Amino acid sequence: QNILTVCFSVGYSAVALNHVIDFKEKKQEIIKPVSPSELFPSLPIVQGTSKRIKVLTRLTLVVSDPSHCNLLRSTSANIRLYDIIAVFPKTEKLFHIACTTLDVDLVCINVTEKLPFYFRRPPVNMAIDRGIYFELLYTPAIKDSTMRRYTISNAISLMQVCKGKVSSQSENKALELRGPYDVANLGLLFGLSESEAKAAVSTNCRATMLHGETRKSACGVVYTVKKPRKVEEEETAVPACKKAKTQA
Repeated sequence: QNILTVCFSVGYSAVALNHVIDFKEKKQEIIKPVSPSELFPSLPIVQGTSKRIKVLTRLTLVVSDPSHCNLLRSTSANIRLYDIIAVFPKTEKLFHIACTTLDVDLVCINVTEKLPFYFRRPPVNMAIDRGIYFELLYTPAIKDSTMRRYTISNAISLMQVCKGKVSSQSENKALELRGPYDVANLGLLFGLSESEAKAAVSTNCRATMLHGETRKSACGVVYTVKKPRKVEEEETAVPACKKAKTQA
C-alpha cells in the first residue's frame, strides 16, 4: 500500500505487481496471480483525472537453461492469467531464444554486472518486429557507483541496436522509486533522445500492456489509418466550374 501511494504521488497512472520466479531455486511453481482488489480495497485516484490508478499483474521468469523456456511454450492456465509476461535471460543463447521464439511481452536486461555477450542486431530487430520491448532496471544506478557504471555501459550497448524500444523498472522499495520525468532524464544518460526517453515511461509501457492483452485474447489487432490524399488527386476531385472560378 505504501509503494502504491508513492507511485500515485509521483505521477504514475498504472503499476504492475511483479511475481518473480528464478529456476535456480527449488520448488518454483507458477501460481495464480493475486487479485489487486484483495490487496488494495480502495485504489487512489490519479492526479488530474477522475480515474483510479490501474494495477496489473506481471510474471518475470529468470531463465539460465534452455529447458526453462519450455514452460513458456506450454499452454499453462496460470501463465495466461498474468497481464504482462517478462523473461530474464542469463546467456546469449537464451537472449536469442527470447527475442525470436518466446511468446513474451518484455525481455529484461541485466545491469548489475558486465554482460558476457554483445547485443546482436538480428535478434533485437526480430523482437522489435514481434512487438517485444526491452526493460532496464534503473535502481542499481542510484544505489552504487560501480553498478551505475555497468548500468550506463549496458544501456548504451543496447540503445545502439534497439532503436529506443525500451521501458524502465524500479525495485520494490518506495525510497528508490523515481517519477516519470526523473526516469526520462536518466534515459538521456543511457543514450536515448528526449522523445525516446519520454516514450520509455509512457507510450512504450502502454504498448507493452496492449501486447499483453492481445497475447491473452487474440493473435493481433487491426486498426485503420486515413490515407493522406495527394495534390494531384485533390486537383482532379475539384469540378471544372470551380477550377475556372479559382483561376479567374
